[in-house]
Amino acid sequence: MTQRWRWVGDRALLRTFAEVDVIDANRAALACRGEVVALALPDVEDVVPGARSVLIVMRPGAEPSGDVLEILDADARDTRSGRAGRDHQIPVRYGGDDGPDLADVARLSKLSPAQVVAAHQAAEYVVGFIGFAPGFPYLLGLDPSIATPRLETPRVRVPPGSVGIGGGYAGIYPAATPGGWRLIGRTDVALFDPLRDPPALLSPGDRVRFVAR
Repeated sequence: MTQRWRWVGDRALLRTFAEVDVIDANRAALACRGEVVALALPDVEDVVPGARSVLIVMRPGAEPSGDVLEILDADARDTRSGRAGRDHQIPVRYGGDDGPDLADVARLSKLSPAQVVAAHQAAEYVVGFIGFAPGFPYLLGLDPSIATPRLETPRVRVPPGSVGIGGGYAGIYPAATPGGWRLIGRTDVALFDPLRDPPALLSPGDRVRFVAR
């Protein structure tokens, strides 16, 4: 059997999924993550999904069990466990001060601002993974017609709740941070609250739709 994973450093194992469609690859990664988490092994410190991968972090000195290696080596899996997330509707104010890059996205996409908004709202997004900042969702499913490169020079401060496009991803800034994504709108929904359980509103596998406010 071909080994489908590799060591990353001395404590982590990385399994990458080569499906052509990134959403299919992400479903497989989330299903793999779910299978490892379900083992509830004390030697596994963390299981971190990516767009096309899952990273298994072992506790210092621990070795992966046969069950973990069998899951990582599996060719086919039931991806329904990667579709068990929650549904969310995120209200967005598009354009103006809330979406200062909407006109640029329209120009680069050769569409009108209204067409960009319509395309952004028409998609059902899947939270592929959380990264960059606590609670920041990388959303898969963006209409390719409005995929737009990041800014050449990132902003020093992006307001919390800003809804942006970064390459082929959509995303939402949960807090005020520097950032280089193209901002097309803003939401008042709190993406991250340290006093909430869990603190992050969105989790990998959740589905998101944007609605105009």
